[in-house]
This record gives sequence, structure tokens and C-alpha cells, in this order.
Amino acid sequence: MQHSHPVPEGAYVECHNGQRIHYLEAGEGPVLVLLHGSGPGASGYSNFKGNYPVFARAGYRCLVLDLVGFGYSDKPQNVDYTLAFFVECVKQALDEMGVTRCSVVGNSLGGAVAIGLALAHVELVERLILLAPGGLSAREEYLAMPAMQKMFEVYATGGAPSASSMRDLFEFGLVYDPRHISDSLLAERMHIMGLMNAQVMATMAIPELAERLAELDCPVLVFWGSNDRMMPESGILALVRHCQAMKMIMLSECGHWVMVEHEALFNRECLAFLADLTGEASPAAEAVL
Repeated sequence: MQHSHPVPEGAYVECHNGQRIHYLEAGEGPVLVLLHGSGPGASGYSNFKGNYPVFARAGYRCLVLDLVGFGYSDKPQNVDYTLAFFVECVKQALDEMGVTRCSVVGNSLGGAVAIGLALAHVELVERLILLAPGGLSAREEYLAMPAMQKMFEVYATGGAPSASSMRDLFEFGLVYDPRHISDSLLAERMHIMGLMNAQVMATMAIPELAERLAELDCPVLVFWGSNDRMMPESGILALVRHCQAMKMIMLSECGHWVMVEHEALFNRECLAFLADLTGEASPAAEAVL
């Protein structure tokens, strides 16, 4: 693994559709796939750097993917970034890595992709952990959210956004407590933003999946911050009304990034959820819990 950049570079996998997907890997055991959210400079590492090492030490093989269009993964400018395209790339990457069964953690856009993957490949996804997932409300509701409006303002400026505008977006749109937006996090996002193009946000199309939640054939754990300015609250009702075998944890004084603002709680609850489903926790997991 290379560490010459603010965001470490891991390994790459070539998908059958020609896209190259970047991922970080840690640990051994049951596979846990982690899918990040969208936005300027997004990557798997910046989303989950405080989480996946804990899961790896607890006895899981963690695969932290950069979704196509983000991180160090390919960023084609001749495709539309639909949910089906995201799911296709994740599934093909997992196929190439020999993954036939896994649990999936998804934040925001990554949550929508996780749901799409579970719906399209029932045999693959054993359980879902969702953090304020996308795809559960009408497009008009998303566009009305204040953090979403601010994010599109950053993209609309043309060229590379300034560090100050990026910090303003992250402090307003991702967290309740701005102290979580550190200089190192800002450096990570600015580095990846320099590699991105506008195509991914310009063509992103995520359908409303609310009524399809009833088709999910696996247990689901959901986290949602009560101060989330990015995801419409109608998504909460969609999950409650349609999702079976679900546990939801609502957190006060928390924005869009539960896994960052409540890192220890998130890690603990995820490991407990995974242990409940396997019937027993590994000795490493018990040590973490």
C-alpha cells in the first residue's frame, strides 16, 4: 500500500465492463464490503478510516471500495452514472475478488448502491448496514435539502473548489459538530477532488427504492442522525414502513456522518449486529465489544 498521498492507495481490480475499481483491504474472515457516499473528493478511506480497521481486528475481511467515479477508481466521461451502473461495477469487482457472500455497509449514495446490490443479487448479500441511505425519497425532496443545494453550488462553480468552500460544505452538510472536519480530512478530500470530473454528479440517477425495500431478503441495521441536512426525513418513514427485519438507531446531535461523529458507538453496534446474526462473536470481536 502506498502512503505518499493524503489518501492511501491500495489495490485495483479490473471489471468485465472495462472499469478499474480501487479498494483497500484489511483483515481475514467473513467479508464486509464498505461503500462510501458521494460529493466532492469522496472516497472509501475518508468515509470509513475510523471503522474498517476495527472491523478487521474483530475478524472480518474488509473491502473498502471506491465507487466508480470517485476515489482512485476509474472516472469514465462517456457513461451515465445510474444506480444500475454502480451496482454492476461493485458486483463485477467482487466477482473478480472471489466474493460469493458478504455483508455490506453503505453510507448515503453507498447505501443506495448497497440496497440495489441486495435487490439484484439476493444470493450475495447476507446483511445490510445503512447510514442515511439515498434512494428512498423523491428527487425533488433531495434537491430541496439545504446541504444538497450547497453541494451542487460547489460543483457549479466550475474548476477546482477552494479549500474554504469545501470546508464550509463539509461542516454544514456532513456533521453536526464542525470539529470533526479536520485539516487532514480536508486534505484528503481536496486531493481526490483534483482527480474527479463533473460527469458523475451531472449524470447521477438514483431511482426511488422505497417500495422495493419489502423485497430485501436479509436483516438490516440503519443509522440516522437527527441533524442530517443531506437526506430527507421521508427516508426514515420509508424504511419503517417497508423494510422488514430492520433495526434503526437514531442519534441526536448527529449529522450525515454517523460513522465519524459517533465512531465508537457505530463500530460497537455494527459488530454486535454482525455477531447476533452469526450466533457468536469471534474472540477478536468480543475484545472490541
